[in-house]
Amino acid sequence: MKDNNSKQVLLSVLGVAILVVAVVGVSFAAFSYSQTGSAVNTITTGTISLTYNNPTNGINLTNALPMTDAVGKALNEEDQYFDFTVSANIKGTATINYAITATKEEDSTIPDNGVKVYLTDMGSSDTPLSDYTTPKKVSALTTTSSDVSGAPNGQYVLYSGTFNSTVTNQYRLRMWVADDYSAPAESQTYKLRVNVYGTAAAQ
Repeated sequence: MKDNNSKQVLLSVLGVAILVVAVVGVSFAAFSYSQTGSAVNTITTGTISLTYNNPTNGINLTNALPMTDAVGKALNEEDQYFDFTVSANIKGTATINYAITATKEEDSTIPDNGVKVYLTDMGSSDTPLSDYTTPKKVSALTTTSSDVSGAPNGQYVLYSGTFNSTVTNQYRLRMWVADDYSAPAESQTYKLRVNVYGTAAAQ
């Protein structure tokens, strides 16, 4: 009889232990799911994506000679510009703050004040964006810092704005050596990589 009671107690303890493990397992799964959900929360309201027309996400200058803004703005050969598309897929009444940013590759040897960039809207017949009525030196671009778009700190801001409807924007980035830069005799390079970041604005 005592043996039976011991077995029943043992089975009860095992049953409770299995139940505790099951509950903890379910709780952990639910916690993990909610964390995953919060990390991609913008899926419920809107998403933002960047696609490249080129195999790489950037533009390089190698052994380029200085040129005037008039010549730089007219660069039209396939290897003289970088085309990319930023798309927003908005659901409901969401607003997305976004930023198109650039990072300089470490092996770049031309200083930031020796390079100019020019960003245009290809959906409007290669029209310069409002910030680019004149080309900008990279050294004059602002950098991200506690950015509302969610971009990491220290990246150059090429352009920023908001989306509140589903839209696709096509951009073209041109880059050249500024005509007031005294290029040394040795070979020099400059490489920018383009990124886009977006976060849902507070409602």
